[in-house]
Parts: sequence; structure tokens; C-alpha cells
Amino acid sequence: MQEAIKYFIGEHDFKAFKASGTSSKSSVRIIYDAKVIQNEDRINIELTGNGFLYNMVRIISGTLVDVGLNKIDVNDIPKIIETKDRKLAGKTLPAHGLFLVNVNY
Repeated sequence: MQEAIKYFIGEHDFKAFKASGTSSKSSVRIIYDAKVIQNEDRINIELTGNGFLYNMVRIISGTLVDVGLNKIDVNDIPKIIETKDRKLAGKTLPAHGLFLVNVNY
């Protein structure tokens, strides 16, 4: 998961990581920082970006969990981003535990 999250940093088309029916004109976003932090029996995933698509953080997190469970190979992350194929990404994790920490303008 630590290695996989690094692939999300930068400007990418996150079409593979958005829910169907999203009305955004563009799925290009910038992730400035991304971290996986193990805190005892919890894993925290922190993403900092210029904006997020509907369910984007939950899908990225689900993809990272699948990497941790060896269901998705770390080296497949760039391919998922490049192909923009939602079917290749992980499940959408439930919103339970999802927090918006800060908004900067």
C-alpha cells in the first residue's frame, strides 16, 4: 500500500476512480500528497489535492486495500490510471470513517 499510493501523486485523469453518473466535466485532478499510515490496528489514508470526484477517495482507498490484500498488484496502479477503466480499480469503500479534515482556498 505504501508503494502503491505514490502512483496517485501528481496530475492524472482519475476517470477510473469516479462513480458512474458523476457530472464533472473533467476527471483530471492533482494529488499533491498521499500517505498510508498504520496506527495500531487502523490504517489511515490521507490524500491532499485540488479537488476530488464523487467517490474518488473511497475508490482509491478500496484499490489500496486490494493491493494490501494482494488482489491488485502494485505495478497495475499506473495501468489503471492510464486506461481509465473503472472495472480495474478496487471496490468503493463505505463512507464510514471518511473525514474531510481541511479545505484551503
